[in-house]
Parts: sequence; structure tokens; C-alpha cells
Amino acid sequence: MPEAAAPASIARPDGWQVLKRNRAALIALGFLVGLSLIAIIVPLLLPDELKATSSASFVPPMQHAAETHATHVLGTDVNGQDMLYRLLSGARVSLGVGLVGALISLCIGTLYGMISGYAGGRIDGVMMRTVEVLQSVPRILFIMILIAALDDYVKEWIDGWRLAAQARNWTDLAANISEVKAYSKVLVMIVSLGLVEWLTMARIVRGQVLVLREMTFVTAARAMGQSPVGVLRRHLLPNLSTIILTYLTLTIPAVILDESFLSFLGLGIEDPAASWGSLLKDGAQVINPLESKWWLLVFPALLMSASLLALNFLGDGLRDAFDPKSGD
Repeated sequence: MPEAAAPASIARPDGWQVLKRNRAALIALGFLVGLSLIAIIVPLLLPDELKATSSASFVPPMQHAAETHATHVLGTDVNGQDMLYRLLSGARVSLGVGLVGALISLCIGTLYGMISGYAGGRIDGVMMRTVEVLQSVPRILFIMILIAALDDYVKEWIDGWRLAAQARNWTDLAANISEVKAYSKVLVMIVSLGLVEWLTMARIVRGQVLVLREMTFVTAARAMGQSPVGVLRRHLLPNLSTIILTYLTLTIPAVILDESFLSFLGLGIEDPAASWGSLLKDGAQVINPLESKWWLLVFPALLMSASLLALNFLGDGLRDAFDPKSGD
């Protein structure tokens, strides 16, 4: 019996060395890592009076509020909650939705594109026509329909878990499950966004597979009797990994924008939880010519814009470093 062919890879310039010379991409990576760590750690360290609602509504930035006995660096909102805490909490939600939604789209799109490109012929034709039909459907409308249809079912499912925990006298667990209920729309939204955003990833992966499957190492693997699954897993997927990583970073901003838009419309996360979209919605509601609460809109907009810009800079840097079609 002939031995199975070892996994093969295409010789390319060291992409990581190219990426290290891209100062904008490195700054963007440092910003995103720093923001993620701050969003996870800082809310845990803030005092409890900054996390709760209070009567100190619309306190301007860097002002001390007698009601909370604290200085609010970024001011407070209509409910007297500290904007720094809400902004960092919203960062956790928005970045988390973007990452998880992009990962779902990555898994579906990579698998779909690999099968379509490797199979070729009629199978490829049918699968790509399906993608084109799905791309013709307005994605925001599709997500809104899914949220409206599934949100009640998700809430009932969460309530079922809460009642089961209460029946076993697991009080702390039941309380935690009740808090999760505020994120029911977010759970549906993550799945919906993942089911929409995979279409572009599938087309990209399929195009790469069409090129790779004609190369010598794939032909040799077939001749040695490797199954299609083995060829896809051992030879094609390793050569697609950097392309997948590159377009993952470009998918995250798209998912964040969709989540923010839906939350701005009131279809996303529910109070008292927050995301960047819901914070922008709250800020837009109190903007008026007579008395502007500018900090409620400016700070979420600046942080969201900086994060999306950093993700795009990082994605462009990865594409320049690893995409063989991008050139130097």
C-alpha cells in the first residue's frame, strides 16, 4: 500500500515578516488587543456605584456627582449610569458579536466554498447559483425577520432553563440565566449574521480551491488514493488558512456594523445591557438644538469608528501579507 502523501503547502514569502513592516496594521492590532483587554478587565474593577442606575442624570464628563459620590470621567446617561462603564460593556457585546458572527460565517463559508470548488461541474454550478440567489435577498430584512420569528422561542427556552434551576434551588444560576434573557435578541442576531455573512467567504474560498486543486501536490494526493475529505483537510485547508484569517478580520467590521444598525433601530440588545448601536440610539434621542448631551453620542461614535478603522487596517495588512494575488 502506498503511503499517504504528506500535507503540502505553497511556497510564499514570509507573510509575518511583511506584516511586521506594516506600521498601520501593527498599531491597529495593538489598539484592538488593548481595547479588548480594557473592556474585559476595567468593568470588573470599577466601583459598584458606577455600575448602577442613579438620580445623577446627564452629568457632563469629568464632573463629580453628589448622588453617586464619584467623578464620572465620560459623564452619565439618562438613567444616571456611568458612560465609561456602559461604553466598555458595549464594547464587549459589539466586539463579541462581531467575532462570533464572523466565526460562524467563516465555518459555513469555508466548508461550502471548499466543497463547491473541489467538486466542480454541476455541483459547483448549483451551489454557486444558490449563493447568488441568497445574495439577492436583502440581508438586513432577512435578519429582522429571523429576530422577530425566533426571539420569543429563545426567551421561552431561557425561561425553561431558569425555572429548572429554581426547581433545584440553584438560586445563583437562576439569577444568571435571568440576566442572559436581556441578550436573547443578540443570540438570535449572532446566528442570523453568521448565516448571512458566509456568502462572500464561500465565493473567496471556492475561487482559491479552483486554483489549488489543479496543482501538482493535489494531483499526487489523488493518485495515491486519498479521499476527497483527506485532500480537503490535509492539503487544501492548510493552504487556505491565511486567506481565511485575512477575510475573517474583514468580516468582523461588517458584522459589527449590522449589529449596531439593528440595535440603533431597537431590534438588538435590550436595556439595561448595552452595545455600541444601542448607545448611539440613546445618544441620538437626547440630541436637540436647545441642550445637547453631546457626550452620549460622541464617545460611542468615536470608539466604534476607531475600532472599525483598526479592523480594516489590520485586514488590509493581512491581505497584503498573505494574499498571493495582492502582490508587493
